Amino acid sequence: MRILIAGGGEAGQLIAQRLIREGNQVTLVDADQRRCEHLEGLLDAKIVYGSAASVRTLKAAGIAEAEMLIAVTDLDEINLLACLIAEDEPAIRFKIARIRTHEVDDWRALCRKRGIRLDLIVHPESEVAGRLMPVLGLPGVSDIVDFAGGRIKLFGMNIEEGCWAAGKSMEELQRAGPPRNSLVAMIFRGSQVIIPRGGDMLKQGDHAYIVSTQKELAQTLRFMGVQPAEAVERVFIVGGKQIGILLAQQLERCGTRVKLFERDAQRCEKIAQLVEDTVIVNADGTDEQTLRDANIEGADAFLALSDDDEDNIIACLLARRLGSRKVAALVNRLNYLTLAQRLGINTTVSPRLAVVDRTLSFVRKGGVVSVTTFRQEEAEAIELVAPAGSRYVGKKLRDIRLPEGAIVGAVARPGGEAIVPRGDSVIQPGDRVIFFALEQVVPKLESAFFVERQRLRA
Repeated sequence: MRILIAGGGEAGQLIAQRLIREGNQVTLVDADQRRCEHLEGLLDAKIVYGSAASVRTLKAAGIAEAEMLIAVTDLDEINLLACLIAEDEPAIRFKIARIRTHEVDDWRALCRKRGIRLDLIVHPESEVAGRLMPVLGLPGVSDIVDFAGGRIKLFGMNIEEGCWAAGKSMEELQRAGPPRNSLVAMIFRGSQVIIPRGGDMLKQGDHAYIVSTQKELAQTLRFMGVQPAEAVERVFIVGGKQIGILLAQQLERCGTRVKLFERDAQRCEKIAQLVEDTVIVNADGTDEQTLRDANIEGADAFLALSDDDEDNIIACLLARRLGSRKVAALVNRLNYLTLAQRLGINTTVSPRLAVVDRTLSFVRKGGVVSVTTFRQEEAEAIELVAPAGSRYVGKKLRDIRLPEGAIVGAVARPGGEAIVPRGDSVIQPGDRVIFFALEQVVPKLESAFFVERQRLRA
């Protein structure tokens, strides 16, 4: 597919890298000359210097021949203008735009009313909020990812000192009697990613991802030693930008008491008009005395959501030492994600990765339902619909040769049944199959899964 990407920031770069690796022809437009020079040395793509809001620039970039436009510049106005320009190009079949304004729903409605077709609008703040809310009452859990409409759950956790599972192999965990529909799907150990087999072992300091069905999630959490909080009553938020306000509003609706810390006094006044019961504190939420005075000890969660990655990480370390049960940091720089986890910050969220995941889920082959990227693109969870005729359909899993570095983690049947399959399980047409795979294995896995359907169409 010929794809035009407007915006060469980290999100645009990550999307381009993945699409190029999967055989797409990519052209990328960016208004920063130095950034263009950097991308030319990094990507096997055509790089065009100029504004994506310029008709001439997009024509020079080949918009007339492109089949898809992905607009992910830092400015909503440019992304919307690029999509408007693409409206006049009959070759463009799909348009995707990142929009960060809190008026995103108004823009969706306006585009529909005016007949401007945007196939996907990605709102990073909503994506991040959606990832944080489910884990606020789970101190030991980094994130929970839903598959198959929530029937399948994947949760991450640090294997900390004192965890009973530390030092246990996969075979030993299985002998300990876990819930039937549960499985350790991935292990992150320093810079290493492990798709575990029977002899692989969990070690202290690992970050493990465990897959389970929705029905057995609570049981699986208890098996791994995670004790959910009875209720999320008090939450501290540092940062009064859009994501902080959005989460405060959602927590208010849940009856949670929220304190939001913002250094800018004028910003505090604006926030006061947007929330109802949230206590707004005009102070530095990374200051120890400020947090002590605000009675942070025993808080259910502390969310550091400022624009400064370093401040967020430091604030979480401080809050954890002062007695917050759960800490979470917003991290934009992807190379900080591993650092944060090594420092014991269990939950990190990245707006850029959220944009990449949502975009790739749309761009990927037709049977791809969802894509979730872990850390710096090191591994993926991919939800695929099994087509009739695939080499993986109708055979027992033990008889299927998957690419090295990939496993079938879960299967959701069309009739509603969800399982974590074993060797004698069989994938059936129409099943939603959740694979866990190393990044470099993903193209092979997708090609193998869909190759027969492609031949049938031919």
